[in-house]
Amino acid sequence: MNLEAVNQLLLDQPLIALFAIIASGLLFGSFTIKGINLGSSGVLFTALLAGHLGYSIPGGIGTLGLVLFVYCVGIGAGGRFFASVAREGATLAKLALVIVAIGGAITWAGAKLLDLPADLATGIFAGALTSTPALAAATEGLKDSASGVSIGYGIAYPFGVIGVVLFVQLLPRLLKHDLEAINAEHEAEDNTDERVVTVLVEVTNQNLVGKKIAEAGISNLNACQVSRIFKEGQLMPLSYGDEFNQGQLLLLVGRSKEITIAIDTLGRRSDRNILKDVENERQNLLVTEHKIAGKSIRELAPLKHYGVVITRITRGGLTFVPNMATLIETHDNLTTVGRTEDLKVFAKAVGHRSTAIDSTDLLSLSAGLTLGIVAGLIPIGLPGSTPITLGLAGGPLLVALLLGHFGKVGRIVGHIPRPTRLLLQDLGLVFFLANAGIEGGVSLEATVQQYGITLFGLGMLVSVVPLILAWPLARKLFKLDPLQALGGICGGMTSTPALGAITARTDSQVPVISYVSAYPVALIVMILIAKILISLLV
Repeated sequence: MNLEAVNQLLLDQPLIALFAIIASGLLFGSFTIKGINLGSSGVLFTALLAGHLGYSIPGGIGTLGLVLFVYCVGIGAGGRFFASVAREGATLAKLALVIVAIGGAITWAGAKLLDLPADLATGIFAGALTSTPALAAATEGLKDSASGVSIGYGIAYPFGVIGVVLFVQLLPRLLKHDLEAINAEHEAEDNTDERVVTVLVEVTNQNLVGKKIAEAGISNLNACQVSRIFKEGQLMPLSYGDEFNQGQLLLLVGRSKEITIAIDTLGRRSDRNILKDVENERQNLLVTEHKIAGKSIRELAPLKHYGVVITRITRGGLTFVPNMATLIETHDNLTTVGRTEDLKVFAKAVGHRSTAIDSTDLLSLSAGLTLGIVAGLIPIGLPGSTPITLGLAGGPLLVALLLGHFGKVGRIVGHIPRPTRLLLQDLGLVFFLANAGIEGGVSLEATVQQYGITLFGLGMLVSVVPLILAWPLARKLFKLDPLQALGGICGGMTSTPALGAITARTDSQVPVISYVSAYPVALIVMILIAKILISLLV
């Protein structure tokens, strides 16, 4: 088949053209220079070219991709977004808000000064801050007049990627900040109270002898469990009837601080090296039984009623050690220790299925998307004002954030296994980018000829100015050290490549934690500001 025949095939078969654009875009995005690549955004650039050359894709693909993408983004961010605003990360959430607000203000001022249309301006805003969700919100908000959004995004995106990476690499050198020395200070200050450890403890407290281990109150500590007991020459799962004995060896699992308190209560740390057989005595169980959800571990009494100990709970991607007051929730992943036959009984009680951990509730996915689309169509406004709608970007995002935060609303669960969620998110993204590029490519040449170099200049300003202003704000106003500031700035710019550039220079987890705290807030605020820019510039 010659080149002309291939070209005609792509023109005649939009479905083939769609996947050819996606494949070539992902290939283009995979090329890495100095650790930087375009990733999935490469699809937008090949789609712009394809649209310019006259290719088309099936109708409705962009809408389908949009709702899938924003819904999965919301499910993934929901568990952290509200917490980021409320907990210790509030400082980093404020930093993210300031960064995005500065970018939005510069975009608005530049658009007014250069007389740019709303679609080009919001596209530049989304590209400069490397925010595909903001691109989606702008495209959906402008509907038929959104052809310039993808063009503006494509022009500003390289500045957004490269600018942040260069900034976090060059600034510490210019200011002579030794990141490893700062990391050492963090490690010296870190008392590792949050680190989960396992410790072998010898019982020497005479007051405990003869008392039941399960009723001694150790599990009432914030995060500490007795999981095994040494008897018959090996560590065995704890039974409800087991009692304390002088010189007895117990295996504890918990956070470092609580472990220290438990050791002081029980006796002393043991230096014995005892191998434990955990293959048949430990199992991860997924809670699907709704009668279990909402009960505390004290109410459930797994050791008393089932002969097992819940040593860890994984919820929303985070793992922690529970105490007796911890509530069990649907889709909690329980790490349990017990005898094989007891684990089977408990697995049945919590509704565990061997395939459930990696399975997706299609009913919840479909119902959640339906509710999101309906929510996006509902008019919102004060009496006397023009009502607005959240649209196909805002509605599914809001519903997904709430489901991701609460975990379950009625029959609908806000849980999609991470591999499935990422697949649906990426699939929706490339569908949306392909459609946006095709629509923008039609007017690509005319737009660049009309506005010329000013588009590139505005894209550079929207990328660079927030970075320059964010650093002194982070250091002076928010009192963040250099590692926290760099991670927070990466999160505020939603720049994963820049975070990778930092972690390549230091083993510290501080920038990662700061990034995770700032990122979800920046993600949502960018969508809101994209909507605000549209209302101000249209």
